Amino acid sequence: MFTCTDAELEALLDPAQVIAAIRAAFAGGFEKVSMPQRLHLETETGTLLIMPCATADDDVFGLKIVSVSRKSRPEGRVRASYMLLDAKTSRTIAVLEANYLTDLRTAATTVIASEILVRPDAVTLGVFGTGRQAEAHLTMLSLLRRFRRILVSGTSATKTDAFAQRMQEQCGCDIEATDAETCAASSDVICTCTSSAQPLFRGDLIRPGTHLNLIGTFQAHAREVDSVLIRSARVFVDTYEAALAEAGDILLPLRAAEIGREHVLGDLHELVTGEKLGRASSEDITVFKSVGCALEDLVTAKLALRAIESRAEATEESATS
Repeated sequence: MFTCTDAELEALLDPAQVIAAIRAAFAGGFEKVSMPQRLHLETETGTLLIMPCATADDDVFGLKIVSVSRKSRPEGRVRASYMLLDAKTSRTIAVLEANYLTDLRTAATTVIASEILVRPDAVTLGVFGTGRQAEAHLTMLSLLRRFRRILVSGTSATKTDAFAQRMQEQCGCDIEATDAETCAASSDVICTCTSSAQPLFRGDLIRPGTHLNLIGTFQAHAREVDSVLIRSARVFVDTYEAALAEAGDILLPLRAAEIGREHVLGDLHELVTGEKLGRASSEDITVFKSVGCALEDLVTAKLALRAIESRAEATEESATS
């Protein structure tokens, strides 16, 4: 049985390969995918998420377990592990730390949606949040294009300044710490990567033509943007089933009869295959709401397994030579 740490996975996984693999998985659709709605188990300290996935004719299946703490802790609020099992024998093949895996697959999925929905002339990226997902999204979206300006906004000036400085050194580009209103009103592409249960900014601040990736919240009562924004936008989701069960950004205005079900125009499969039109004009505000999908985890874990096996073979050959 293989084991692998987050640091080892970061060295083994190629972000471009992850993007390509997840894009191909969504293009293939869900007909041969077994992916039950993830289980939410509330505990005294937070939420436990259990996310299984298997695909027909595959030799492995997988299970991710995520613990989301209500309070900050030194190792981070979110901790994840992933198990890969042999599809025929159910033997455990690998156990992976899955924090980096989750960061990478989430940001990779965002990149895929953004390739389709972001305007070609977008020059300013705005990121809400200062945690792991904010870092992953800032890094991965910089692979999509070189933004002229990058803005970040966190829960406090101190956190925002520290994050901006760290990411500036890491990415080698200018990053500005700013307040929420400035970030919302000045960005062509926005990523909300927070645990906020309340809207981060007023929806009327968003300029025509802006694209937003909403990835921070995963519970029906929580949302990062208000109904004003959702009503004005062309809205797309990663999967219908998950979004209509967990995405408060959509469910809250639905329940208030501020939008109808038809307001959700498509899922990522339909966007990738061109079955649904993404951006209809340069003035459209577009939204991609992602709550996370077990298929993304399985695809990324399989890439990790191949890399781990290749490393093991190289080590064995070196030892016998």
